[in-house]
Amino acid sequence: MTTDLRTRLWEHQQKINPSSFSARYNLYKPVYYKGFDSEEEAREQELYIKGKSRKWKEELICGMNRDWNDFTNIILNMKP
Repeated sequence: MTTDLRTRLWEHQQKINPSSFSARYNLYKPVYYKGFDSEEEAREQELYIKGKSRKWKEELICGMNRDWNDFTNIILNMKP
């Protein structure tokens, strides 16, 4: 969860936290994101998703991004 998606993307690309999942597996291309009205709602959704199976998560991504396109440019062009 983050309140600044562009900065978070940069952190993943730069591997700021070398022990993170994204750094260990060289993952930095966003294929899914979702905005929320409150941090509480975002945290609840994050925990809910983390508890789901890989298959469920893949289906969630496909529902938004069927071809698993890289959303980097979309995120970088978002208004703050």
